[in-house]
Amino acid sequence: MAMTVHVDIVSAEAEIYSGLAELVLAPASEGEVGILPRHAPFLSQLKPGTVHLKLSGDHEESFYVSGGMLEVQPHVVTILADTAVRAHDIDEAAAVEAKTRAEKLLSDSNAAFDYTRAQVELAEAMAQLQTLQRFRSKIRK
Repeated sequence: MAMTVHVDIVSAEAEIYSGLAELVLAPASEGEVGILPRHAPFLSQLKPGTVHLKLSGDHEESFYVSGGMLEVQPHVVTILADTAVRAHDIDEAAAVEAKTRAEKLLSDSNAAFDYTRAQVELAEAMAQLQTLQRFRSKIRK
């Protein structure tokens, strides 16, 4: 039996996941981090991206997070996300629409808008679509 770490993924709206995992991959602000049981404690900000859990056996779970905080303790990993969604629950049409809207705003030099907010929306939409694409490619295998 493989060693596991307890993982909690919580968003502002609800608890998304609570259970054991053999490996956690998360989009930390410094880059993607891999966390195994008994990992050294640390705290990091999260950027928009995919949290990937390797559960027992061949079972895996993927989640989209829009940012937040990652806390790692030797036996517990806690992800406090601004927004967290299971990969299979991502609304692809809404993500594509948000991506298109943000790209249009960023390309229009005459428009009056919040440039930083448009960049954040584009990054979040791209991260959602990448999470969905990774989820679908794993299903096909």
